[in-house]
Order: sequence, then structure tokens, then C-alpha cells
Amino acid sequence: MQRASTHRETLVTPAFLVVTFACLAYFISIGMILPVLPRFVTGPMGGSEFHVGLVSGVFSVSAIILRPLAGRLGDRRGRKVLVLGGGAIAAVSIVGYVLASSLFTIAALRMLNGVGEAFFFTGAATAIADIAPEARRGEAVSFFSLALFTGIGLGPLIGESMLYATDFSTVWTASGLMAGIAVLVALKMPNTQPEKDAGAGSFRGLHPRAVLPGSVLALTVWGFAGFSSFVPLFALEIGMGGSRFVFLCYALVIILIRSLGARIPDRLGSRRTATASTVLSAAGLVLIGFSGAELWLFVSASVFAVGQALCFPALLSLALAGAPSSERSSVIGSFTAFIDVAFGLGPLSLGMVAELAGLRSVFWVSAALALLGLTVLSTALRQKSQVGTA
Repeated sequence: MQRASTHRETLVTPAFLVVTFACLAYFISIGMILPVLPRFVTGPMGGSEFHVGLVSGVFSVSAIILRPLAGRLGDRRGRKVLVLGGGAIAAVSIVGYVLASSLFTIAALRMLNGVGEAFFFTGAATAIADIAPEARRGEAVSFFSLALFTGIGLGPLIGESMLYATDFSTVWTASGLMAGIAVLVALKMPNTQPEKDAGAGSFRGLHPRAVLPGSVLALTVWGFAGFSSFVPLFALEIGMGGSRFVFLCYALVIILIRSLGARIPDRLGSRRTATASTVLSAAGLVLIGFSGAELWLFVSASVFAVGQALCFPALLSLALAGAPSSERSSVIGSFTAFIDVAFGLGPLSLGMVAELAGLRSVFWVSAALALLGLTVLSTALRQKSQVGTA
């Protein structure tokens, strides 16, 4: 009887929708920047592929440092303060791009943007984990992430189209306003907060539950860091007019997989789902590297998207398994910090790869790193299994 009651628990509540729509507005704002920033760096700023990687990567430097802090703050003060504060910081920093007159200035603003990202996403993702029934948490994360990838799909379409019709400053202003809308929506969200616990706040660094799944996530997301930073330039190299429809295709595939297959991490199991998604991510990246025509790039991006679609919810479910509610925000803050490691080091390292060996090599190196992540996951889980049966 207890099991049946659990399955009837409502997932999509008004609170769930408020957090999700705030996240949608925020990631439309971030998505608008993706195809425009590389062209801004190599155009008006006079930079190279290495500078594209540098400017893209510094976004995550501040986020790497602050996500664990954001997690602890969320456990102590509630999740709402993270979402409101992070969204406001992001809005101000993005509008500040209008004033950027050098690579140093845009890099500094990107670092401030990373502060907003660290707080906003940690707060929103933890609030969703709080709101969702425990037995449906993987499904909740999948549905919530639809907002993220819908934003990343629509944002580039809006941003690049706006660039063609107007100029860079208009794109930055519109993106900042969209982040401001996210803050206004988030005013209606509940301030979920765990009950005080003796162990709460005891983790001053990375939460140990997040280390293994977070490391695997970083090695897999390294490929998305390369995808988002260098597909705008790669699309131009193979004769396309822009990359906005590639990002849209990527996002649509993820939306399809995560909506129709939202229960896969819960049904198949987070370990099996993470393994399959990592293999598909690597395969997609290899195929992108061989792309020589528009259709092939779309097909390759779709394969990559299928792999990415279930990687995050599967690994997050693995990290949260058994974690008490008083440490949940700390786990998520630590887990998502590994994304920032990938987005900080990924574009910078892959920018050097692009300079030395060309854009195609970016995707092949990313594929190798994803397979390294699979090796780490398989080895660690095998060792745990052997210890458990010893």
C-alpha cells in the first residue's frame, strides 16, 4: 500500500512550475550568448580560437570556487536566496558586456557571470530535488532539465537572429533582460529549506558523495564545452551560415529524450543509464569531427545529444542516493562544481587544441575524455561491488 501511495505523489506542482519557468528564462538568456560570443571575440575583439576558449572558460573559474559555498548557503538559508541573487548578478554582468572594449573586460564580466551561474543553478536544482517525491527524483530532474535545454535551444536561435538584424549590444541587453525576467518569476518560488540537522554544514569542501559521479560528469561535459564554444566557428568553416539551428537540433533531441524517457534513470538504474549515455556522447563527438556537410553535422549533433540527454540526471541521481535532506544542497553544489571544472578547463584546453591541430581535433579529443570518464565510472563501481561482496 505504501508503494502505491508513493507512485501517486504529484510531481508537477505550482512550485515545480515556478522554478522550472525561472530556469527556462535564465537559460534562454545564457543560450542567446552561445553562438554570438565566439563571433564577438574573433570579430570586434580581434581574438583567435585560443581567446574564444579563454573567454568561454573564465566563466567557470568563479563558479568552480563558489558552487560548494552556494551549496552550504542553500542548506543554511534556503534555496530561494541563491536563485534570486544568482539571477540578479547574471543579469547585471551580461548587460555589462555592452561596455566591453577589450578581451580583459569581457573576461572579467564573464567571471562575474559565473558567480551568478553558481548561485542560480545550485538553488534551482536543489529546490527541484526538495519538491520532488523521492521515488521520482530522477524523473523530476529530467523534466526540470527540459527547461535548461529548451533555453539552450531557443536562446541561440534568438541571439544569432537578433545579431543579424541588429548588433552585439542589442543581444547583450536582451539577454540581460531575460535573466531579469528569471528573477521576477523566481520571486514566486517557495523557500525550501531542510530541517536543522547535526551533520548540516559539516562539509567545507567537496561533498564526498559528489566526487565520483561529478568526475565522470566533468569528463563527459568537457565535450559539451567544446561543442558550445567551437561549433559556432566549425559551422562557418564547413560552409554554413551560422550555428543556431545546430544548437536548436541539439536541444530538441534532448527535450524529446528527457520528456519521453524521463523515467529511464529510475527504471534502468542510474549506473546503466550513465554508462550508455557516456558511450553515445563519445560516439557523437567522433562523428562531429568527421562532419564535412551540414546534414552530417546535424546527424552527429543528434547522436551527441542523445548521449548528453540522460547523463546529467543519471549521475545526479547517483550522487544524491542516500544523501540526507540537510546535505542535499551541498551535494548538488559540489556535483555541479565539476561542470564548472569542465567549462573552465575545457574551452581553454580545447582552444589550444584548435590552434595546434584544427577545429576537428577539438571533438576527437573531447570524445577520448568522455571514454576516460566511462573507464573511471566502470572501475570505481566494480571496486565498490567487490568490496560489498567481500
